[in-house]
Amino acid sequence: MSGTTVRPPGYAVVRAGRGSYLLHRRAAVTAAALAVALAVVCVAYLSVGESFVAPGEVVRVLLGRPSADELVVGTLRLPRMTVGLLVGAAFGIAGALIQTVARNPLASPDIIGISQGASALTVGAMTFGLTSYTVLPYLSVAGGVAAAALVYAFAWRGGLHATRFVLIGIGFAIALRSVTTLFLTKGDVLVAQQAQIWMTGSLNGRGWEEAAPLGWLLLALVPAILWAARAQRTVSLDDDTATALGVRLGRVRLGLVLLGVVLASVATGAAGPVDFVALLAPQIARRMTRTAQIPLLSSALMGAVIVVLADLLARKLLAPTELPVGVLTAAVGAPYLIWLIVRSRTAGGTS
Repeated sequence: MSGTTVRPPGYAVVRAGRGSYLLHRRAAVTAAALAVALAVVCVAYLSVGESFVAPGEVVRVLLGRPSADELVVGTLRLPRMTVGLLVGAAFGIAGALIQTVARNPLASPDIIGISQGASALTVGAMTFGLTSYTVLPYLSVAGGVAAAALVYAFAWRGGLHATRFVLIGIGFAIALRSVTTLFLTKGDVLVAQQAQIWMTGSLNGRGWEEAAPLGWLLLALVPAILWAARAQRTVSLDDDTATALGVRLGRVRLGLVLLGVVLASVATGAAGPVDFVALLAPQIARRMTRTAQIPLLSSALMGAVIVVLADLLARKLLAPTELPVGVLTAAVGAPYLIWLIVRSRTAGGTS
């Protein structure tokens, strides 16, 4: 062995110590561009509100310098925006992982029942008097994992067929949504109204109490996310090729799905089921990078951009009335979902 790394077209070799790694040039440029776009959106978010704050003052506050606008930017707007950033990134990565395993762009947590499982258990707990935002994220994780386990078990027939996985997930999503509606009708009127607002996906009233657990969880999951980025390559291969290479596809797929479910469920617990972010972000990122696998970093950045920008518009479109951020993401995501279904049917008919 010569120790040299073969460089495919479109890739660059990055050397770190004794090792060398392949870096997709377009993916790197896309991630950098999305990071810049996210920074611009964040400054705009912190600037715009009932009172306008100059972007220069926003930057001063973010850098920790004394400013007369520290209360508005640092105390009122920054915590809510941070929750939006983390929720969007978590949904983006979750959608990318689940779509990779299912090999279907329609497979996202809010389509195949994961978000509905998290919602059912959370709304059920709220119906019976548990409304602490400290506990609700853990209940969301439990509900999402339980729903994903059921979908995975029913879809597994000697292997994981993409179409069967999505269809069974849609069936569970409908059933779990009915369970959630049942909880809403049986609970106290005021609690039901609170739960209904939560179900639309909203960042209103969110702050460091919700941002801190989600941020620490994402930080703790960084090693798992790095593993997932590498594991995507083997899962994208056909089953025979992957098996011949000694890859245990069942375990790898289960690990990717479990990671995606945890991320989506915790994000749901923090902000409610913000629909279609996990569907949109990975597909947009993949079209921008033109890579074989869905890029996790670009998906996370795109998810953050979508949620923060949608929440900014939700605050200002009908001001002083604030719309839930989920209303804006659904308004964009629903037409995209219809387009995906029509496109897949057209492709199937012409093949």
